[in-house]
Amino acid sequence: MIELANLLLVLLALLILMQVLLLFAQISASKLCAPEPVSVTKCPRVAVVVPAHDESAVIGRAIGSIRAQLPPGGRLLVVADNCTDNTASLAMTLGAEVVERHDTAHVGKGYALDCGVRYLAQTDPPDVVAFVDADCVVSAGAFDRLARLSLASGSPVQSRNAVLLPPSAGSLERIAQFAFRVAAGLRPLGSRWLGLPCQLMGTGMAFPWSVISMVDLATGHLAEDKKLGIDLALAGKAPVFCCDAQVTSWSPVGRKAQRRQRLRWELGHLAMIREYVPRLLAGAVSRRSASLAFLALDLSVPPLALFTLLLAAALCVGLAWLVATAHAMLFVIASLSVVLFGCCITLAWWRAGRDIVSPRDLLAVPVYCALKVPSFLVHFLGRRPLDWIRTERS
Repeated sequence: MIELANLLLVLLALLILMQVLLLFAQISASKLCAPEPVSVTKCPRVAVVVPAHDESAVIGRAIGSIRAQLPPGGRLLVVADNCTDNTASLAMTLGAEVVERHDTAHVGKGYALDCGVRYLAQTDPPDVVAFVDADCVVSAGAFDRLARLSLASGSPVQSRNAVLLPPSAGSLERIAQFAFRVAAGLRPLGSRWLGLPCQLMGTGMAFPWSVISMVDLATGHLAEDKKLGIDLALAGKAPVFCCDAQVTSWSPVGRKAQRRQRLRWELGHLAMIREYVPRLLAGAVSRRSASLAFLALDLSVPPLALFTLLLAAALCVGLAWLVATAHAMLFVIASLSVVLFGCCITLAWWRAGRDIVSPRDLLAVPVYCALKVPSFLVHFLGRRPLDWIRTERS
């Protein structure tokens, strides 16, 4: 019985080690960013869909950055989704096409995106559709790069995502932003350099019309972006990363709104692990697909705070198991995982965190992780405490 338990624990430890090795490979390969070579010479016709729920305070900034770089023949469509303010009229005044959606029984960004795509299908469909959140500013030339790469590859394309914090942000907020940079910047960039697909991130995404018009977007899933990307990967259209296009947004106002947004991301990620990792593994085996196997491993990596807690727990269990049974392999693998994970975080901090997280801030990492425990426990106990809700804007 002890031998069987030891085997199972070692296998679990090896899975964690594989996840850490993946992180190490992605972060190590994320050093450079070069323009993507594309073979499409003709500028595609692009339609940009902006889902907006009561976004009158910030949508002008988004519309200005989008209209400034729309290619010839490009369209900007704002979906005013269950709005109670003047988002629709303001968007029309600023030169956007607007469609209003009123359906309080189906709430979430996925439903708004579905409404926008169905509207485009009835009014001269474009070659490429891009999705941008209403609180984002898009870098110069981003749509041209995203559209050309999407059309050339025949696949979804994801841009870089950046989030700016207010100057008053504390240590915990800066640590959270660093974790976001790792997830939304270093990891997908490393995957691109390794020739591997990425996950979708909700904004700054572009799709060939032939792909997006066939997808069911009408969902209230907490992680509708990840779900869309994995569904497309299972359909043979895995997303690719475009490092030379970027969308930038601002962190929500107040710590409560920031925590709620991060909680929605993290619980959505955990829900995706439970729902889709088995499907990806089954697809990888049945199709002999290395791409789906990679996505299964990539998706299985939990949020960094939870991953840190899991590694600490694995190390403690390994030490206790060594003392109780004299089996050392579990402790050896757990120790190797912890050391390698520390190298990953140090390298990631050196490349993408020194400007926001000071060495002193790193002392708050245990507190940051500990504060996540109640939310993670709620998820693992099978409850879903958080539905989609609009994030408060400045």
